[in-house]
Amino acid sequence: MTRQTFTQNQFQDRLRSQDYWLETTYILGLLAAALVLYSINLGSLPLRDWDEGTVAQVAKEIWLGSKDSLNWLFPTLWGEPYLNKPPLVHLFIACFYWFGGVNEWTARLPSAILTACSVPLLYGVGREIFSARTPALFSALIYLTLLPVARHGRLAMLDGAVLCFGILTFLCVLRARRDLRWSLGAGIGLAAIALTKGIMGLLLGSIALLFLFWDTPRLITSFYMWVGVLVGIMPAIAWYFAQYLHAPQNFVNTSILSQSLERIYTSVDGHQGPPWYYLLEILKYSWPWLLFSLWGLKLAVKNRNWSWAKFTLVWSGVYLGAVSIMTTKLPWYILPVYPALALAGGAQLAAIYNLPSYRFYPRSWTLILGLIAKVAIVGCIYYFFFTENKDNFFIAVILAAVALTMSVAAYLVSQKDRQFISILFWGMYVCLLLFFLSPHWIWELNESYPVKPVAQIIHDKVSSDRLVYTSFGYERPSLNFYSDRRVIPLQVEKIEKLSSQELQLLKQQLIELIPKNKENLQEKLKKLKPQNLEALKLAIPETEIQLRQKLQRKIIHLQKIHSLKQYWLGEDRPYLLIERSTLRELNLESAQILGDAAPANWVLITKNKQ
Repeated sequence: MTRQTFTQNQFQDRLRSQDYWLETTYILGLLAAALVLYSINLGSLPLRDWDEGTVAQVAKEIWLGSKDSLNWLFPTLWGEPYLNKPPLVHLFIACFYWFGGVNEWTARLPSAILTACSVPLLYGVGREIFSARTPALFSALIYLTLLPVARHGRLAMLDGAVLCFGILTFLCVLRARRDLRWSLGAGIGLAAIALTKGIMGLLLGSIALLFLFWDTPRLITSFYMWVGVLVGIMPAIAWYFAQYLHAPQNFVNTSILSQSLERIYTSVDGHQGPPWYYLLEILKYSWPWLLFSLWGLKLAVKNRNWSWAKFTLVWSGVYLGAVSIMTTKLPWYILPVYPALALAGGAQLAAIYNLPSYRFYPRSWTLILGLIAKVAIVGCIYYFFFTENKDNFFIAVILAAVALTMSVAAYLVSQKDRQFISILFWGMYVCLLLFFLSPHWIWELNESYPVKPVAQIIHDKVSSDRLVYTSFGYERPSLNFYSDRRVIPLQVEKIEKLSSQELQLLKQQLIELIPKNKENLQEKLKKLKPQNLEALKLAIPETEIQLRQKLQRKIIHLQKIHSLKQYWLGEDRPYLLIERSTLRELNLESAQILGDAAPANWVLITKNKQ
């Protein structure tokens, strides 16, 4: 009997050992796949404006600061206190600057690594909530190949880090149900979120609390759990307390109110949208996985007594509802909902994978995958044959890969072949690899002029202690970062009065904009002798909305020209970054062109030395 028991124990130990190595293989495989996808070709494109340019500049000032400057604790942006966001990710980037220098690759690599780490972490979450390995693996692979996660996770932004720390927090919360020592890890995860994006820690912490209240209410009253969480979040509490002691009024007004709470009920910098804004974002960029996630959410509702269903519904529902009612809307705010959608999709695919061979798959899957394939084919033909830009060849290749993947997957679904799951995973991974190898993966760079040629001119021609003013509509953090100079949009002043010559010129330009079929209005304006701007505005009927808008744009342009002239006349040594067409219109005396960024059509000018 003893011998039999000993043999049984050996068998159980061997099973545990095999399971351990299998788990390790899955985790390392997911991490390797994520690191390749999220880090390939990182430094090929310039940093984009706003978040990337700002984060990279703050990290550079931390890197340049002396050991005694405490820049790592109290970061700055162009010498002024930077309180928009806590500096954890900026510190990581500064460390990479120390090893690899200041460039796009080192600026983006920390976020890419953290986002890659979130993939095996989500697999760990799946292993905690699902009874089998398959849905956990499918969930991690869906998350790995989601376009919004992969693209934003590669950027020098804070959102990839939030994903990593958020999933780590949820993993520790789930494990704390069996071992309260994991509550310390949950606290550390919340602290990391709070040191990355402030108020986001409260939202994700509330989601974890609501899940425990529904699934494991005994933990809510556990003294040891709360002690572990409190000890874990102490670094965040200490940092916030230090900021308050250092500059109490500025910290509260900027970090707590302006950059956190006010985004809930006011629109920051005009970024707003309807309550369904994020639903549209998900609909635009989450295919084909959204198809299975929606079915997975339906499955979760049916099985809402299970922990995985409770967790998925609470995470997706609470987070999506919270960001949807916020007034400020930005595309990357929705990223933390994608892991929950991946878990729902993984559950659905696992259920399909385990179906008997005689069961039919939903016909809508074949239709939707087929539709995506047809759209991709049309796009491929267009970009390959009907556009002259050589860079569009990359788009054609990517769309061809998408079309092939979706066509094969649609056929396999129609044949009740579960291999369509493998085809989708491999196909989407290859499509994303091709996409990130192309020059199109940061499409926002096309929204304004190329920044690097202009920045090089400013860096070479302007001393570091001088400000540069520009006629461009807004400040570009990426231009500031590359030029290592502050380039500020010139404040446009309202024109109180125009000369008769300017009024006549404005009237003539307006007449040229009137369609030929509106001769009466043309004759009316030709006979008009306006004494001021108001008279010119009143001459246009209120029904001519487009013409009124064109007049307003002309007036704004005139105001900009006036402001540029005033600045030029009022400075001994001005530095202006303006378009070449604007330079011709200004007709400035003693203007010296310091540099010309020909492809971008921008010139840097100053006054000739007398």
